[in-house]
Amino acid sequence: MSAARTAVVVGNPRPASRTLDAALLLHRELVGGEPDLVVDLATLGAGLIDWSDPTVEGLVADVGGADLVVVACPTYKATYTGLLKLFLDRFAVGQLSGIAVPLMLGGGPAHALAPDVGLAPLLLHLGAVVPGGLYVLDKQYDDPAAYEQWLERTRPLITRLLASAA
Repeated sequence: MSAARTAVVVGNPRPASRTLDAALLLHRELVGGEPDLVVDLATLGAGLIDWSDPTVEGLVADVGGADLVVVACPTYKATYTGLLKLFLDRFAVGQLSGIAVPLMLGGGPAHALAPDVGLAPLLLHLGAVVPGGLYVLDKQYDDPAAYEQWLERTRPLITRLLASAA
């Protein structure tokens, strides 16, 4: 049995953001370790709009082949960021072959459904298995208690899915 290949993709326009910290926290809670790949989209610059950029092409291939991807971004205008959309537009339908966990941060509870209503359908369209999204308030991004209920419900499913993929 081989180890699961995991990734974190962050669509916050600010590099090294709280969204990145939240995604890494969630990843650690899900699999007990660090991801094999971290893609902080804010660091890619103009390569995201250059469809021939080899760095971005490689990242798309690596993320597409991961067994588990935490896809995280802040909530902008009740949905995911344009930066994340630029990256996800690079994927062919069906190219996300593993589990994708949509994680979104926001300033208040009004957009709590954004991960499931906005981001999850796109990830499903791209081929991922999506066990349900998670919305965390910005001010609680580093508080493990903010993730606890979702993890209790979803971690067993993700663990089973990863085991069956191996």
